[in-house]
Amino acid sequence: MNMLSKIGLTAILAGVAWLFIYATQEPKGGLNSSAEQSTEKLLNDYNVYALEIPEQMDFAGEEVPLNDPDVRERMDRELLVNTYWQSNALLIFKRANKYFPIIEPLLKKYGIPDDFKYLAIAESALENNSSPAGAAGFWHFMKGTGQEYGLEINEYVDERYNLELATKVAADYLKDSRNKFGNWTLAAAAYNAGNGGINKQLTRQKVDGYYDLLLNSETSRYVFRILAFKEILSNPKKYGFNFREQDLYKTIPTYTVKVDTSVTNFADFAQKFGINYKILKLHNPWLRESYLKNASGKEYFIEIPEKGYYNIP
Repeated sequence: MNMLSKIGLTAILAGVAWLFIYATQEPKGGLNSSAEQSTEKLLNDYNVYALEIPEQMDFAGEEVPLNDPDVRERMDRELLVNTYWQSNALLIFKRANKYFPIIEPLLKKYGIPDDFKYLAIAESALENNSSPAGAAGFWHFMKGTGQEYGLEINEYVDERYNLELATKVAADYLKDSRNKFGNWTLAAAAYNAGNGGINKQLTRQKVDGYYDLLLNSETSRYVFRILAFKEILSNPKKYGFNFREQDLYKTIPTYTVKVDTSVTNFADFAQKFGINYKILKLHNPWLRESYLKNASGKEYFIEIPEKGYYNIP
């Protein structure tokens, strides 16, 4: 190594040593200055804002009385909770892009206001899941209610997980509630608390509207959660959500295959259509077993994704 190289290496090493000492030494002013700098950096880099409540809101065309201070506070709570639970809200944006195109025409077909698609978010976050109480599917029906409205629920088939059939049942239930109470807001509340529960409280408290009722915590928040999802999903930029079209989940086109016999093995069945067992179950979560007993010859319609959307070996 020549003399210039040695001098250059020495200078570099000295510079690194100086930077290390500078970075690790206590700043002038002691610990208090360090804390102040950290606080200033936090304030500059991260901010949480109070949200402006819209001047006017409605659910299914029915006005929300935002001039009532209790109503404003309850609306404020749900907007804050669901705006600042960013990961959950962003997932809902993604899922809505996939499932709203399925749900919206079904609600229209069955005569239900479009705003009820946000009720499905409040129930299940647009996932075919189940609650600790046993409610299941996108619309979270209990087993007894689902069977009462005509859904097949047994160890082989659970039509609460069939989005099209369950949406029809949700529509029938909501229309029954609407006919009973006279408005869609109470029908939405009754979806959570039951028609009997809402009717009991209306009679007991001598009022005729949801916003005048004193209810348990869950039902008291329920309609406001639906309203918050409507507001946030309708105005993503306003609430700080940024995404591209390619970030959202997509609806995968399918066609249906009629089955009116038993199926001994759904893994074999799936392969006949160029897919695997996992994909068959993803598109037909209402099939609860790896086989189907069908002694009665009932007709079932199984969804098969069109070719080209999955990489199947």
